[in-house]
Amino acid sequence: MSADLERQRALLAWFAEAQRTMPWRHPRPGPHPRPYAVLVSELMLQQTRVDAVIEPFARWMRRFPDFASLAAAPVDAAVEAWAGLGYYRRARALHAAARRVVEEHGGVLPQDADALAALPGVGPYTVGALRSIAFDRPAALVDGNVARVLARWHASEGDEASLRKRAWRDAEAELAAEDAPARGAPSQWSQALMELGATVCKPGEPDCAGCPVHAGCRAAALGVAATIPPPRKRAPVRDVFAAALVIVAQRDGRPHVWLRKQPEHGRWAGLWQPPLFEAQSTEAALSAAQAFAADAGLHLVARGEVEHVLTHRRYRVSVLAATVELPPRSVDAEPTRWSPLAEIRGRGDGVSRLGVRVVDAATSSGSSS
Repeated sequence: MSADLERQRALLAWFAEAQRTMPWRHPRPGPHPRPYAVLVSELMLQQTRVDAVIEPFARWMRRFPDFASLAAAPVDAAVEAWAGLGYYRRARALHAAARRVVEEHGGVLPQDADALAALPGVGPYTVGALRSIAFDRPAALVDGNVARVLARWHASEGDEASLRKRAWRDAEAELAAEDAPARGAPSQWSQALMELGATVCKPGEPDCAGCPVHAGCRAAALGVAATIPPPRKRAPVRDVFAAALVIVAQRDGRPHVWLRKQPEHGRWAGLWQPPLFEAQSTEAALSAAQAFAADAGLHLVARGEVEHVLTHRRYRVSVLAATVELPPRSVDAEPTRWSPLAEIRGRGDGVSRLGVRVVDAATSSGSSS
């Protein structure tokens, strides 16, 4: 057996013993019994850590156990169930994909690559993941973990774009030979590649001594595994100044918070949160919030500051609170509603993560920062 095929056999044997237990993972070789679960997990895992997905995945599957239940629900329900995962366009894409699967494929996820690629939110990686993991077909996939593993195996050099193209070629080559172990167990192979990159062949500090395929890695042999691929250049984090206005009233004997629905496009699209006033400085943000409060006849109390970091933005939010008996007069056209404080704190009711944090800061005995 060639060195490449020996490496495949060793990696598959390692994965059979070392794979982590995940609620969406089918531990045995062969097709996944629930392709829908594979699609949900793959979209949730995009740009999100595995440990951050486990609880939302379980919550989602209880609420929407199949394509039919998701397709029948309004898109706002899907966005609400996505709470805490961020990048809410993925929830909208998954909802749209479910409707298309129901309308065009009878509620059964298609196995054809072109039909999969036509689904909203499904790109080349997800097509490969669905065809290999869900349907056990020999289809290549490349995500960040796989690209790093393959680059180190071959000691590949170049910029990020060229390395990604090379990784796709290498991933397809691994499946090309008819007698390749990877081709005979494509579901396990795809997951093994990603598992190796996530747990052993990690960025910066790979555990070469603990790697099951150390002997077949050119970068390890050359002593350059830690420098392949080169570190990505990250965009600087920009500060955004804002003021949040948390308005509380007793309704039906329970505290409720007045929320605005965010526009359907942009950050926090379609989610609910207290009025948020962004500006070039803290002073300008506070001034905008105070002008709103004056128009609505509100008495404000400062409740500290919340710092909320997104990928490229750091929100510095001054939190203001007000207690009212009657609904405030809205000065904009956005939909508004009253939501129970207990549900917001439970991260339900379609409230953004930032919204939960500022409500917590406004209604707790101390402040959040």
